[in-house]
Amino acid sequence: MTRVACAQLAPRLGDLAENRARTLAAIHAARLRDAEVLVLPELASSGYVFADEAEARSVAVPARDPLLADWVRAAGELTVVAGFCELGDDGALYNSAAVLDGEGVRAVYRKTHLWDRERLVFTPGELPPPVVRTKAGSLGVLICYDLEFPELPRTLALRGAELIVAPVNWPLVPRPHGERPPEVVQAMAAARTNRVFVAICDRTGTERGQRWTAGTSIIDESGWVVAESTADTLVVADLDLSRARDKAISERNDVLADRRPELYD
Repeated sequence: MTRVACAQLAPRLGDLAENRARTLAAIHAARLRDAEVLVLPELASSGYVFADEAEARSVAVPARDPLLADWVRAAGELTVVAGFCELGDDGALYNSAAVLDGEGVRAVYRKTHLWDRERLVFTPGELPPPVVRTKAGSLGVLICYDLEFPELPRTLALRGAELIVAPVNWPLVPRPHGERPPEVVQAMAAARTNRVFVAICDRTGTERGQRWTAGTSIIDESGWVVAESTADTLVVADLDLSRARDKAISERNDVLADRRPELYD
């Protein structure tokens, strides 16, 4: 079994020192719970609702920044996936997620699909999302709006991802009473149609009038939510990631082998 944790918290807009403290506290809490994978929210280093590019640039950090080095030192045997506002070597700003452990930064993924006003601040990533082989298992990485494009979870599954991890900031939207957030429904569908586990870490609070869904969810390979919370808390679940290697859904059906991509264009 692999113990997966998501630290649902509220980054403070523009406060790098406070966000550093909150994320390091979350890493410490996950290690106390013997977690092997920890997911932090999208843009956990900086907050989200920037007034303009200049404000985002004032809190952007390169992937070699001491903040990521602090995360590495704190991680130990834990694999951490954390959203941060990245200043690229090319001078562009990226909405990024770092995959790291005590040995260093394993990968940095730049969000491919930018949501709404993100387009006024960030440059979209040009590389496919990574599948990172970690001590805990094979992790595919997406960020928020990426999950709404079914091609991305599918390609991660085809490349061997057992667990898709996604830092997110989901704006609160109306939904019928008793229903899950629509973004969680989409993530459940991605898990079920690809027979992969999905761990989504959302944020809480209100930022410049924007309320957040607080929809953190851990989903099994059959598409069922096995752990969730709407509070500032650490959500934890024990997952048998080996089950994601079996794509059979009946005696004669396999969700990947049954594909007919020649008919899909």
